[in-house]
Amino acid sequence: MKKIGFLSFGHWTPSPQSETRSAADALLQSIDLAIEAERLGMDGAYFRVHHFARQLASPFPLLASVGAKTRKIEIGTAVIDMRYENPHYMAEDAGAADVIAGGRLQLGISRGSPEQVIDGWRYFGHRPNEGEDDAAMARRHTEEFLTLLAGSGFAKPNPRPMFPNPPGLLRLEPYSEGLRDRIWWGSASNATAEWAAKLGMNMQTSTLKFDETGEPLHIQQAAQIRAFRAAWKEAGHARTPRVSVSRSIFALIDHRDRAYFGRDDDAEDKIGFLDENTRAIFGRSYAAEPDVLIEQLRKDTAIAEADTLLLTVPNQLGVAYNVHVMEAILTQVAPALDWR
Repeated sequence: MKKIGFLSFGHWTPSPQSETRSAADALLQSIDLAIEAERLGMDGAYFRVHHFARQLASPFPLLASVGAKTRKIEIGTAVIDMRYENPHYMAEDAGAADVIAGGRLQLGISRGSPEQVIDGWRYFGHRPNEGEDDAAMARRHTEEFLTLLAGSGFAKPNPRPMFPNPPGLLRLEPYSEGLRDRIWWGSASNATAEWAAKLGMNMQTSTLKFDETGEPLHIQQAAQIRAFRAAWKEAGHARTPRVSVSRSIFALIDHRDRAYFGRDDDAEDKIGFLDENTRAIFGRSYAAEPDVLIEQLRKDTAIAEADTLLLTVPNQLGVAYNVHVMEAILTQVAPALDWR
């Protein structure tokens, strides 16, 4: 058995070929897609976060709205860029969204990806400390956020408050018990996977990873997952961690599927550079008739290692088509692979 969710990047464009032509379209259709995913029996509704782009950005209003409109489905991100986040404000937002959702939040966070602007986090008022780079700043924000989610009091109360206080130091509210165990780190390297394990975070690995060995993406990710689990065991955490992988997977069922994804243009991993020095491997897409697709996916060792699979969806093709995409995987592919 695997948990299967969708991952939406929430693109919008005024193009007449797009079904999401505005921010309102992207946000409202995201809510509708989560409702439909729950109806289908999907396990998760996840959303990407990008700043300075025509994509989903501020996640917590959306997560809270989805939480209010659904009852069972996990609601998450993959990922929130911690270079941009005020840990205190984020802890309040996350606590509120999780309370609304009844404890279903699964927050993926990370250092973030290449940006639309240069050092965009500076416009949000953040600066690395002396001796830090932006990645170290993201990890510092993360550690502070995790500490806040533990729920211990840290702030000295006003002796003459407007409203009565409980005894002792005060914590941020609303506090949502259990949320600390539902934080995931989006890891692009083996080293950050091990760091996340030591801090007791779950792990997300996507369709992009630093190319550390020259092997295919799925092989590198499988090794990354094993390194994460070994570090988790060494750290002595009591609970069992979760691991997700993201994939673009399309079962070619009808003429629409073949028109959109039948060209086989992305059937191989690709190599690129995230900056002058960082070589990365970008994962292939899977698009084939269901019987062929099943055999291809059997060979993906990272999917086999993970307990959760996030299906990246083409949100600009509209809610109805994406429901078709998800239903095809759940009914035509997942049972044969013992995912269901």
